[in-house]
Amino acid sequence: MRLTARSEYGLLALIELSCRSGTGPVSARGISERQEIPLKFLEQLLAGLRKAGIVQAVRGAHGGFTLTREPRAITVLEIVEALEGPLAATSCDGGRLCGRGDACAAAAVWGRATEALRGVFSTTTLADLASTQSGYDRDPVGTTKGSEPAS
Repeated sequence: MRLTARSEYGLLALIELSCRSGTGPVSARGISERQEIPLKFLEQLLAGLRKAGIVQAVRGAHGGFTLTREPRAITVLEIVEALEGPLAATSCDGGRLCGRGDACAAAAVWGRATEALRGVFSTTTLADLASTQSGYDRDPVGTTKGSEPAS
């Protein structure tokens, strides 16, 4: 599994839903416009997230998507694995496919990298990200993309 635009855009869409949690369904078109995600691609992502039980679709004139659980109960790891498959830094399988077995120095570093990613992703929730995003949205002056909000 590699982290791709699926993870990046899917996470942005879910941060949007998390920030709007409790306000009713959010349309795919609205998410697409606000997050600058191509609508057709977003619809594919939302379908996968729905299948994974992370979002639900609400039909009707005021329909859209909502989270199925509280944002604090949804981890980045769950989202990434729903969109990309099981998390692994590379396709290295510890030397079983290539025949090197335990005699591969690179396998250990890939294993540690995977565990580091899993650690960060499993301890970061949508609530954490929505809180940070809300800070950016409240105080856009003096902040730059990727920096912490001004105090």
